[in-house]
Amino acid sequence: MTGPTEQEIRSRAYELWKAAGEPHGQMDVLWYQAEKELLARKAANGETARGEERPEMNGHRMPTSIQ
Repeated sequence: MTGPTEQEIRSRAYELWKAAGEPHGQMDVLWYQAEKELLARKAANGETARGEERPEMNGHRMPTSIQ
């Protein structure tokens, strides 16, 4: 599976940022949320990662826990 494009993530992250009231300093969190949502949509549409236990998101792995 190819992940979402940077432009798709950017657009979704912007939508999330606007919906959240344009919070300062939250872009990283919103970026990962956007990427996660887009990956979930692809998975729901039957697109699966090839042989991966945890999908990578544009070369980055989400931390196992966010503090």
